[in-house]
Amino acid sequence: MQLARRLDKLPPYLFVDIAKKIADKRAKGEDVISFAIGDPDLSTPTYIIEHMCQAAHNPINHHYPESIGLPELHVAIAEWYKKRFGVLLNPENEVLPLIGSKEGIGHIALCMINPGDIALVPNPGYPVYSIGTLLVGGEPYFMPLKEENDYLPDFEKIPEKICNQAKLMWLNYPNNPTGACADIEFFERAVDFAKKYDIAICHDAPYTEVAFDDYQPPSFMEAPGAKDIGVEFHSLSKTYNMTGWRIGMIVGNKKLVEALFRIKSNLDSGIPQAIQEAAIKALTGPQDSIKQQNNILQRRRNKLTDALHEIGLKVTIPKASFYIWAKIPHEYTSIDFTKKLLDETNIAVTPGIGYGNEGEGYIRISMTLADERLEEGIRRLLKWNWRK
Repeated sequence: MQLARRLDKLPPYLFVDIAKKIADKRAKGEDVISFAIGDPDLSTPTYIIEHMCQAAHNPINHHYPESIGLPELHVAIAEWYKKRFGVLLNPENEVLPLIGSKEGIGHIALCMINPGDIALVPNPGYPVYSIGTLLVGGEPYFMPLKEENDYLPDFEKIPEKICNQAKLMWLNYPNNPTGACADIEFFERAVDFAKKYDIAICHDAPYTEVAFDDYQPPSFMEAPGAKDIGVEFHSLSKTYNMTGWRIGMIVGNKKLVEALFRIKSNLDSGIPQAIQEAAIKALTGPQDSIKQQNNILQRRRNKLTDALHEIGLKVTIPKASFYIWAKIPHEYTSIDFTKKLLDETNIAVTPGIGYGNEGEGYIRISMTLADERLEEGIRRLLKWNWRK
């Protein structure tokens, strides 16, 4: 039996040793606290759950759904974008529901990238951007996100030859893993750059509603000309704590939206309709839960950043996202520091190298764990001396 050669391009699972350490410790009864996963601990709002339960009893929702999604969901997404960002979208051809935004992010390369084509990918960045490119035979060109440049790519430093060969550029703000944010002026520069070289932009924006200190992150779609050359992926996962429900959306350029629909219609059978109905309720119902959960996350952010500063790590306080991006002592690699932290405190974090070589020298810490666990983690951190 021979497997497809494309599997050879997939990187090995970098954290296998760390994952094994965590599993071994837990098997021995040790209490491991994980700050490694960005999965909300807070519950989906009750009104969404109740609507889902009602929809599940409707026999029409027991059949195959349409890949394109309910027209009412298209309208709800368009109305949400209009209310939240002032962005006008045609629900019929500029909106497409997804089985979670990750599904669309993975499949969009099938629409854009031929073997040998180049995609511009942020580094550090969400691994699916580059993996989707590799799986269709494309080549990622990594754009460094540097602390000194506020973790924004410097378009002027991309070689002209690469710019002329690139078909697609990935952006992601608020950013995973760094927590960095971008303003409309940056998005305008991105649009100008993309138009100059005929590059499509895919902006991944699942964290726009996870923001602190009264900050409201913008949508890439707000930039003039964004719909001419790009799309934005969004999700209900982080906004409404619905990661397990698997529902998101792509909006923007109708040619790209239609292309992704053609791929999806041949590969999946759509989002279960009861979940679509619950998503409509989430988007059109009361939004008070967003502010409430952000207040909780902001308190957690403040406690964690204070603790990290106290033990001597450099941290930029994030304005948005679930993540704190902490600079580690120069004498450690991110893998070594992560293992040391786990060995000596039973605290798990994510080594920055997992998001690309530019992530070396950092760790990512998630705020998505219950308050009592977070407090215990902070207590362990404050007792820890990494210098010994």
